[in-house]
Amino acid sequence: MKTPRFLLCLILTVALPSSATPQTAPGFVQPFAKTQMVAAANPLAADAGLEMLRAGGSAVDAAIAVQLVLGLVEPESSGIGGGAFMLLFDPKTKKTTSFDGREVAPSSARPDMFLDAGGKPRTKPDAIPGGLSVGIPGVIGMLEMAHQKHGKLPWARLFQPAIKLAEDGFPVGPKLARTIRNFKRGANMPDIKARFYHADGTPLQQGEIYKNADYADTLQKIAAGGAAAFYTGEIAQAIVGAVRAAPVNPGNMTLDDLANFKALEREPVCGPYRMWRVCSMGPPSSGGVAIVQILGMLQRFPSSQLQPGTLSEVHMRAQASRLAYADRVKFIADPAFVKVPVKGLVDKDYIASRAALIDPHRDMGTATAGNPPEKHAAFAPQRSPSNHGTSHMTLVDKTGQVVAMTTSVESVFGSNVMAKGFFLNNTLTDFSLDPMLNGLPVANAPAAGKRPLSAMSPTIVFDRGGDFLLSVGSPGGPAIIGYVTQTVVAMLDGGKTPAEAITLPRQLNLNSPTRLERSAVNDALEPQLKAMGHAVTVVMGEGSGLHGIRKVKGGYIGGADPRRDGVVIGD
Repeated sequence: MKTPRFLLCLILTVALPSSATPQTAPGFVQPFAKTQMVAAANPLAADAGLEMLRAGGSAVDAAIAVQLVLGLVEPESSGIGGGAFMLLFDPKTKKTTSFDGREVAPSSARPDMFLDAGGKPRTKPDAIPGGLSVGIPGVIGMLEMAHQKHGKLPWARLFQPAIKLAEDGFPVGPKLARTIRNFKRGANMPDIKARFYHADGTPLQQGEIYKNADYADTLQKIAAGGAAAFYTGEIAQAIVGAVRAAPVNPGNMTLDDLANFKALEREPVCGPYRMWRVCSMGPPSSGGVAIVQILGMLQRFPSSQLQPGTLSEVHMRAQASRLAYADRVKFIADPAFVKVPVKGLVDKDYIASRAALIDPHRDMGTATAGNPPEKHAAFAPQRSPSNHGTSHMTLVDKTGQVVAMTTSVESVFGSNVMAKGFFLNNTLTDFSLDPMLNGLPVANAPAAGKRPLSAMSPTIVFDRGGDFLLSVGSPGGPAIIGYVTQTVVAMLDGGKTPAEAITLPRQLNLNSPTRLERSAVNDALEPQLKAMGHAVTVVMGEGSGLHGIRKVKGGYIGGADPRRDGVVIGD
């Protein structure tokens, strides 16, 4: 018999045994599981993942089930019409690999595709809606590749929870209801209006039952026919039709563009942090390089100066972030198109030279990119794009296989265009909208067949013996890198549990003003940071959606970001 959700939560939120490390704060209730765990952005999606684990599935199987449900219950953030990066640790071989399901630009893409009639870059809000911004979706191809290598359950079995929910309906959750209500532009897009608004023009409310028969039909076809049923045939025709007939900004995607999509397996980017080893996603994501750089620079300072919420920790992390973000926007792009100097950027001597630029007592202001010791072309730094349509999950199965997967449709509801019950991404606006700056090309300029730059950073940390220690990731566009590094430092240097670290008020620096999330801690830090020369911006709430798991004595502990609807469950 399936354990009721309320009882399962009671089972999981037990206090850690006294021998577990790190210690939780007095009275803090911490999710704990002995053998397997799922941390995901929606309870229904987490349930689907745990169902697969209980059926003997692998962490990859569970991640697939989670993603398929997220595309239904959290369509504003991810889905099969978008892309994803998956980091996977195999405990048998102690090998970490990554799967690249990033969207690809269609054959019609060109460097000037987002310039207006006067040759000026369009604004991102103007370029997002419609078909022009849609890249070839990569999620299904990536999930099939990962399943063929690491899955245990039959492919079709993984689709059953999402199909049932789509057919029977589910109560609209708080985040989806809030997003529909606040996303004013959506009311003018036909697909959003038809799906998420009543006939009288009012949006769906939290708790209302939402069904999606078209999505159920799509999943049934992919369950039966594999990824080929998505990239060819009826579904592919619907995607191309929606792109070319979009109500604004129609695109020129073709059936051949979809049929030619290939997911890729890549080596992750790894580097040391004190006694630990940190791995994350490599290009076309900037996450791995930036995280390894930031942590590498922070190694210069003792852990006592990197305690969460202290002035020294926030200042030092902001300085290291400035330097890493400066390198990010100049050097990193799709490695199939640009020679990305990854080895040079994470070279220990280069990182040490960048760390030497950090003044512990004074903000450096806007940082400039360095000169890593590896041949690279001359590029102009692009302006950092933003995104908000992203989600993250972290899972571990009974064998110790770990999956960290960040998945996205790029902006809220992606391109705002649907096909066969799912939203299509707007990931092409993750390219630099201006292909040239100051007379130099931008590494992340659009091109046919190119994958846009990303900041998605699924991350796994290993102990000194090479065994899994913790995993974390987040949505949040370029801020993902800051969210993840803050959380990792809080756990490793500050001894915080995943739940405690994930709940901390955010402090960020994207090589711009230092951004503080409104909180008592940050209110006290603001005048102190200003006295050190920081320009400070205060925001009411950050868009993080962190999910993390840490191995402890006797099992696993986890955390889900209270800023979203996420949960941690397991056995």
